[in-house]
Amino acid sequence: MEFTQEVQKATDPIYQKISKVMPEIEWSVHAPYIHRINQLKKEKNAIILAHNYQTPEIYHGIADVAADSLALAIEAAKTNADIIVMAGVHFMAETSKLMSPEKKVLLPDMDAGCSLSSSVTGKDVRLLKEKYPGVPVVSYVNTSADVKSETDICCTSANAVKIVESLGVKKVIFLPDDYLAKYVASQTDVEIIAWKGICMVHDQFNEKEIYDIREKNPGIKIIAHPECPPEVIKASDFAGSTGGMIDYVKNNQPQKVMMVTECSMSDNIQVENPNVEFIRPCNLCHHMKKITLPKILDCLENETGEIIMDKKTIEKARIPVERMAAIGR
Repeated sequence: MEFTQEVQKATDPIYQKISKVMPEIEWSVHAPYIHRINQLKKEKNAIILAHNYQTPEIYHGIADVAADSLALAIEAAKTNADIIVMAGVHFMAETSKLMSPEKKVLLPDMDAGCSLSSSVTGKDVRLLKEKYPGVPVVSYVNTSADVKSETDICCTSANAVKIVESLGVKKVIFLPDDYLAKYVASQTDVEIIAWKGICMVHDQFNEKEIYDIREKNPGIKIIAHPECPPEVIKASDFAGSTGGMIDYVKNNQPQKVMMVTECSMSDNIQVENPNVEFIRPCNLCHHMKKITLPKILDCLENETGEIIMDKKTIEKARIPVERMAAIGR
């Protein structure tokens, strides 16, 4: 696609916003796709929901809503668009379909998965319920519709503790993230029976890395995602969901900060916080990076990658997501 004068004029306001994190030569490749995608959205009454881990050209260039998993689920239920394009991974697209079953939900790359989601199945949950009869199941939203169908209530990292305590029980089954389960257990008296899944991105961080960064950057604030190992969270100044991390930077405006999470987050938040210096630990989610502008354009033009689920699965799996959304953050 060509970087014409028309494209340059139409997309220049977007580039001016993100120019500090993207070279001009790189923008000239992205801009034609951004221009055409934004045109198609209007023509087809489509909305693009993007997770916070998307790259800046998607996050700032074409996303109608860029947010964490909880906010994306809520937005999917509210939208009046005919088509939802999920710039995220498969479980997020499934969740959008659960919340808006009458909409056409598209995923630009059907192989964009999640190490957490793939770590547990509906059969695994049924076996857990047999082993622990009567114990409610709390599933991280990072799970398949198959797992959600066996779940009492979902949660995100933004509200996991609140969700667990809302049940008013002494014990819960919590899956699939073992590190998030440990974090929740440290914040509540409820006994947590955990599954042993991990996020392949957050599992790469370690305590030594945190201390090394502090030594080289005196006064730095280090904020971590609860999917990180417990020792990383303990060594950090704050732990929260991607949305919580964004709010921390926005509200506190630290002189220097390190966000212990997926690499693109720092670029996206740098744009909105120009006075904050970001130290970037670069652990990429290769699943998120499968979502690109050319794939989004193809998906929207041809309406490919549609999420199809049977009515019974939708009805059953939607309940725990709606319960989560009703409780909120």
